[in-house]
Amino acid sequence: MASRNAGEVVSLVQENKWPSVSWAPFGLCGPQLSTTDISPKRIVGFLGFGRISQATLARLIPFGITDCIYTSNPTSQPTPARDSDLAKRHGIKSLRRVDMDELASESDFLFVLAPGGPTTRHLVDEKFLKKMKRSSVLVNTSRGTLVDSDALAKALKEKWIWGAGLDVVEGEPNINADHPLVKEPRSEDNLVSAEHHIYLILLGALYCLTLRVRRFRLGLKWRL
Repeated sequence: MASRNAGEVVSLVQENKWPSVSWAPFGLCGPQLSTTDISPKRIVGFLGFGRISQATLARLIPFGITDCIYTSNPTSQPTPARDSDLAKRHGIKSLRRVDMDELASESDFLFVLAPGGPTTRHLVDEKFLKKMKRSSVLVNTSRGTLVDSDALAKALKEKWIWGAGLDVVEGEPNINADHPLVKEPRSEDNLVSAEHHIYLILLGALYCLTLRVRRFRLGLKWRL
């Protein structure tokens, strides 16, 4: 949605401006996740490459992802054998660990999926965002503190990146009209933000509840 100008398109309909929009070959177009004959390469990046990132990558493969790059905790050891195995399993050209600079400059779509805390606060800052492609899309579904909201608002305003999709925002749930991402006018066009509830689907919630009940019952049996 962030790459397809969803905010701007919805506003056109809600504000009754659709009839006045003139058709144009590239009007309201945005970057796409899938590859094409004229754009045969697509690089996805992950800030953090644990279980959730790897599961996300698996779900992106059908779109034609060709390459994957990621960063991990600086204290962790490189895992070239695992990376090679994952690349072969998914049928992509490359999967490799890179530094933050390369992650920013090479990712077409960048997924932020790292833990929160003091050591990861504002890893995505103004310096990082300025290195990203103008056609890139940032997606954060981990912790709001990883992304500097002031820097992201500036990046959207000055078009350093194409757009952003956020399920988490720094300072949540106390997000009001004074928040930088709310105040920035271009956020209405190229920012899709949810109130930390993307995972809430009916069957998913039912599964979580069922799992908790099962674990609770197992805990009672274990204590007996």
